[in-house]
Amino acid sequence: MVVEDDKDIVELVRYNLEKDGYQVTASGDGATGLAQIRKSPPDLLILDLMLPKLSGLEICREIRRDDRLGRLPILMLTARGEEADRVVGLELGADDYVTKPFSPRELVARVKALLRRVQPPGDEAKLLEIGGLRVDPISYRAQREGRTLPLSTLEFRLLYYLASRPNRVFSRDQLLDAVWGTDRFVTPRSVDVYVRRLREKVERNPERPEYLKTVRGAGYLFETAAS
Repeated sequence: MVVEDDKDIVELVRYNLEKDGYQVTASGDGATGLAQIRKSPPDLLILDLMLPKLSGLEICREIRRDDRLGRLPILMLTARGEEADRVVGLELGADDYVTKPFSPRELVARVKALLRRVQPPGDEAKLLEIGGLRVDPISYRAQREGRTLPLSTLEFRLLYYLASRPNRVFSRDQLLDAVWGTDRFVTPRSVDVYVRRLREKVERNPERPEYLKTVRGAGYLFETAAS
């Protein structure tokens, strides 16, 4: 689904995605777009930040608050001068972004990359139970002491990657390659945003994390009692 008020951009996106076999729906304002998403959730959302009636940032925030939509992949469309908004968008739960003006080929590549990331893991993926934390890669759900955690798909992938390799330090670049893949546009600093969001959802006290630890100058690790 595309939520964008510029009709020319909508038609450009629609033409190039339909040419690749995707079905595309669209909305020209934020309020209508959010209502359509809630009524019929798409497989992926392409979201402009500057929208009438309801901004893209507000839509992103509402989607991540909704348990039913929490794992919906979101690709932001931003203008070149909206650096601060891009950072806020990633903090609110967007998964990637494309800067206007963009190449249709790049946009389609981003869509394909995001959809690949939400595919179920292979047969080798195993259920993890660490203390009161339960991480299930088949259902893409994590629970803390029986309570389901509202994780987006990329948040879950990052958590599972670290938790399944406990007590090992990974740099930002290593995590980007492993979780986002090489065909991504987010920067190494985006990993910091995702770790901070994970701590807020996973840890009892995000300021004094029990699991998701920072190793200054090196990266991040998932620490267990075995360390």
